[in-house]
Order: sequence, then C-alpha cells, then structure tokens
Amino acid sequence: MESYVIGDKSVPLLDKTIGQMLRETAAAYPDNEALVFVEDDISLTWSELLHDAEAVAAGLLAMGLKPGDRVGVWGPNRVEWVLSQFATALAGLIQVNINPAYRLSELEYALNAVECSALVLADRFKSSNYEEMLLTLAPELPHCPHGKLHAERLPSLRAVITMAEEAPGGFFAFADIADLADEEDYEALAAIEATLKPHDPINVQFTSGTTGSPKGATLTHHNILNNAQFCARGMKLTDEDRLCVPVPLYHCFGMVMSVLACLTVGATLVFPAEAFEPISVLEAVEAEGCTGLQGVPTMFIAELAVPDFAEYELSSLRTGIMAGSPCPTEVMKRVIGDMHMKECTIAYGMTETSPVSFQTGLDDPIERRTSTVGRIHPHAEVKIIDEDGKTVPRGKQGELCTRGYLVMRGYWGDEERTDDVLDADGWMHTGDLGVIDEEGYCRITGRVKDMVIRGGENIYPREIEEFLFTHPDIQDVQIFGIPDEKYGEELCAWIRLKKGIKGNRKSILDFCDGQIAHYKIPRIIRFVDEYPMTVTGKVQKFEMRNTMMRELGLAEAETA
Repeated sequence: MESYVIGDKSVPLLDKTIGQMLRETAAAYPDNEALVFVEDDISLTWSELLHDAEAVAAGLLAMGLKPGDRVGVWGPNRVEWVLSQFATALAGLIQVNINPAYRLSELEYALNAVECSALVLADRFKSSNYEEMLLTLAPELPHCPHGKLHAERLPSLRAVITMAEEAPGGFFAFADIADLADEEDYEALAAIEATLKPHDPINVQFTSGTTGSPKGATLTHHNILNNAQFCARGMKLTDEDRLCVPVPLYHCFGMVMSVLACLTVGATLVFPAEAFEPISVLEAVEAEGCTGLQGVPTMFIAELAVPDFAEYELSSLRTGIMAGSPCPTEVMKRVIGDMHMKECTIAYGMTETSPVSFQTGLDDPIERRTSTVGRIHPHAEVKIIDEDGKTVPRGKQGELCTRGYLVMRGYWGDEERTDDVLDADGWMHTGDLGVIDEEGYCRITGRVKDMVIRGGENIYPREIEEFLFTHPDIQDVQIFGIPDEKYGEELCAWIRLKKGIKGNRKSILDFCDGQIAHYKIPRIIRFVDEYPMTVTGKVQKFEMRNTMMRELGLAEAETA
C-alpha cells in the first residue's frame, strides 16, 4: 500500500468569510464570553466583540483604507490584536502578522515586502519600544498629517496606529479609531462585506525560516476558517468550553487553532498574559476554570516544571492541542496524567497549510497519541515521497507533501520561492520527513535538512531525542550535527536537566551504551539552562550549531 492518505469528507467545508462566521456566532451565542484577557482584566462577549470589531473596521475605512490593502499588526497578546484580526476581515483588508520579536531590519523588510498601508503596533513590550523603532524607520511621521505618511524607507506606509492610551505626534490611537467613522463609513462597510468571497486572501503570515529572509504565506478565509473548524472538532470544543491560550496571536497557532477555532463553536478564549509565563498559565486555568489548553511542547515542559505545580487546581482541564514542534512522548504522558488533559491532542502542520494537516483523535489509544501526530485532517491529502518524487510504500520514510483546501495561495510577491515548494499539481513540499503506517497514522521523523550524515550513516535527531527523554534526570534535549573532519558530521547534544540535578556526561553516555547504536551516541554534550528559540517556542538548532562551531573553532567540513 502506498503512503497516500485523504481525509474524511462527510463534514462539508465552510463556504463563508470570517466576517460571516463572526456574525453567525454572535447571533447564536451573544452572551457567551468570547475573550478574557486576564492580565488586563478585559472581557468581551461575542456580541460585544462583533460590535467593537465593526466599529474598528468602519474606522479603518474612514482612514482611507480600501479592500485589499495590507495592514500590519505588531505586538503581543492584547485585545487590540484580536479586534484588528476581525476588523480587517470585515473590511476586506489583508492582515499581516508581524513577529513581536522583529527588530528594525526585519520590520522594514516585512512592511515593504507586502507593501503595508497601515500598521497597528504596541507602544512597548518587555524591553522593546515599538514606537521608537518605528520612528527610527520613519522619522518623517511626526511631521506628516495623520494617515498621510511619506517615509523614504517605508514608501507604502500611510498610517500608524498605536495601542497606547496616548498617541505621539503622527500616530493614531487605537482607542480613537472607532470615533473616526460616521454613518457613511458603516454603509461602506456593509457594501464591502457583501462583495467579499471565501477565497479572497485575508492574511499574510511570515514563516520564521532558519535561512534567508522570511516568506509571507498568503492565506484566504477559506484556508484558515476551515482549518480552524476541524481543529475545534478535533478537540471536541463546544460553546461551553474555555480555552486557555498562552501561544502568541501573531502565529497560526494562536490566530487560527485558538481564536478562529473558538469562533466556529462559540467557545471562550482566555489569554493569561501578553507573553508566555508558566505560572500565569496555571493561575489562569485555575481562576477561569479553563477546559482546554494550547501550547508548544516547551510551554508544557515549563508548566510541569513549576516548583509548586501540584498545588494548582487543574481538574477543569479536558482537552487542547500540543503542536508547533515534535512532542516528546514522556511530556505528553505527563500532560494527559498530571494536567488532567485526557483528551489532549497532538497536531502537526505548517504555516503554509493553514496550518494543521494531521491530528490525533480523542479515542486514539495512548500509544498512538504519544508517538504519532495522528491521522489526516478532513478534506486534506498527504503523500510521502522519496528523493525521486515517487510515493513510497507504507512504513517507509520520505518527505511529506500536502494538498487540498488548506494549502496557501503562495508566498506574497515571491513566485520563485513559491515554485520551490508548490508543484504544478498543487502539492506543498513541506521539507519534513515522515512515515505513514498501515492504519494511516503519521510519525514526523525529522527535517530533510536536519538529518545528520555521520560516516555514511543517516541519523535522525528526533529518534535520539526521544530516547534521551526517558533518562530520569533530563528535562529537555536537542540533538544536532556539527562538522567533523573524520566523519563529515558528529552528533552534539544540548541537555537541560531537571532542577537540582548536576550535569554528568558519563551518566548520559552510560545510559546510551548498549541501548542505541554507537554512532547515534552524541560525542559532544553540553548542559545548558536554555535554548535559542523563536517567539513561538520553536528551538533554533541552527543557532546551537553556530554556537558550537564558534566554541570549537570549526569550519564546515568539505564534502566530495
């Protein structure tokens, strides 16, 4: 049997826009809480969210924005972010998600790459002063009329909206946007909504590539709303659920798998804080009676490691999704047991596929739910191919390719890089290595580019990481390759130990001896307190590799 699977089609795809979905949910569950921002003590019902989003949408039109214009949103998890998400969708504007960790050159690149007409930004976040950074790129702003910016370095940008209570010269205040609209703007909004179609592009999400400039994946209402619907079904979410969301909104996990998933069923979104803090998550779950929790594995690892973890009342939890990077088996077992998330699912996907293509089922046996990413999502197609592009037999490893409603329109304004990943038949080449078994369950075994070739042996870091996770002293581990004159590449392990444990290289080597092949045992071991990560909690192995090469004075090994 070939490694080709296609999802169930018994539940029809939604043929509506995000605005239409918001209106339906607000009508069906007007008094259900839609948003709770714990840190800011803000709560909105679905009817209030619709009202406020309409007001912001009309205000954006009053500023001179037109359907199809791009609006950047740059900031942490705040209510203004979600209002911007829905307001842009209602007005036919294309929201551009900008990573809160971006600095000057990255921000300049993102705004210019998609020619943003407007930017909604936080005033500051942690050590970053967003307003100052924007003024560095656009010093002309205080000297231009509102909404008529002409900046040499940001030629497309016309309007800048700050989330701060008081707006510096040249900035609009987000709180004042709704007041800009009059009756004509609301009439224009209604007229625009009537013309919007599900397949219109609505969102650009920059992928956090490890090399080269970020790529703007262009997604439609149809892409992300349907993916959200199936994520919600996968968790068995209903209008009675309360989903705790510590993942960042700018990422597809927060925006689609959390916000839009709850939208499709009328559930409540609970945001513990502007950014992830393990204690704030546990406190929010307890105080708000959350029934679901989202997160990448590193978040769950941090929550489980809180010293007084056992003191928190988490029995309200039932479901959720762990995704974003490979989910260690031992961690998933603790989440199901110690966090009461008996229906927690694992999901797999990528920004370019809206994002989810595989998800474990609530009735899957524990072994399946901890060692695979589940089975194919509804209406999606996946195949596993070899280096020649041929579909491999079940049980054989190869590159995972995805096709269907969930695949992006392409990278904004970048036909060449789009053609690199999207073939003529509509298959998205993910760059991920996977195996599909006889029953259709998928295991992600690594990245095509992560594979380490040591002395002719192909080594997949994920396999060694899963083994080392069973060591009683290890909290987290990352395996990667570094150049080696003799073998071409050699294995390196960065290990985070549990609290109070001292690093002992010999104990790690002894643990491996006789259990895994000698060539899979890491020769270089470093005990570390943290890993270089993206804002979404994805570990950056290329940064670790660069660090080790500098430390050891290594250059890239020459290959024939």
